Amino acid sequence: MVTYTNSTAERRASEIMLKAKAKTAGHRITAGEDQAYDTADHVAKLRASNVTPHVTQNNGPTKTGKSRRSAIDERTTRHQGYGMSQSRRAMIECIFGWGKQYGTMRKTKHRGICRVAADFMLNLIAYNLIRIPKLIAA
Repeated sequence: MVTYTNSTAERRASEIMLKAKAKTAGHRITAGEDQAYDTADHVAKLRASNVTPHVTQNNGPTKTGKSRRSAIDERTTRHQGYGMSQSRRAMIECIFGWGKQYGTMRKTKHRGICRVAADFMLNLIAYNLIRIPKLIAA
């Protein structure tokens, strides 16, 4: 799901949308997110909202050389579904990479949300048209 947020509100927007989605689903759901969402408070809020967070672990070293401690532990990573969520998340990132490399998403020439959204949609349509022959062959 895509929403209009800035970098400071992304986790909050994610929590609100996933909480509403879990409520309408009526059962526990999973959500794949990148390592920017690997914070203890975000993971705790998702778990309290009946959402299993499949967040990429952020265990890399900090600038000072200390090891980061991921909020995602063995409870989540040991399951087969975690690996599946991570591979699906990587597939989605390929769409944005294609749009930046071959489409017009690297630097927009438009002003305003409606025009940028239309350009983004045009890039997605072009990506789908290119993928159709591969999908039909499969």
